[in-house]
Amino acid sequence: MTATPKRRLGDAGEAHARRHLEAKGYRFVAANWRCQAGELDLVLRDRDELVFVEVKTRRGEDMGRAEEAIGRAKLGRLFAAAEWFLADHPEHADAVWRVDLVAITLDARDGRVRRLTHIENALASG
Repeated sequence: MTATPKRRLGDAGEAHARRHLEAKGYRFVAANWRCQAGELDLVLRDRDELVFVEVKTRRGEDMGRAEEAIGRAKLGRLFAAAEWFLADHPEHADAVWRVDLVAITLDARDGRVRRLTHIENALASG
């Protein structure tokens, strides 16, 4: 099955995000983890914290900034998926955890990263 342009864009963004975070010292745990609640793009460790990373990638900003693409429904799915992950991985059950956002804007012409914004603890409940 051939990946769609949207899937290829998402995969490229997730690869950029992972390289960026690992360069900052984060340790890889999982990628594209799926459950009934949805998907977690990246799961990493930042020192003692477990970090669920939502990656949003846009080619240009004509349709808005990447970080503007997370609504209330997505927030609910992210928190539910995080809880599923913890239930499915008891080795992380006692970890302090957070949800980060990595927003990436690629150049519409050549696909190079124009902007990468990492927002720690970006999504809070309530």
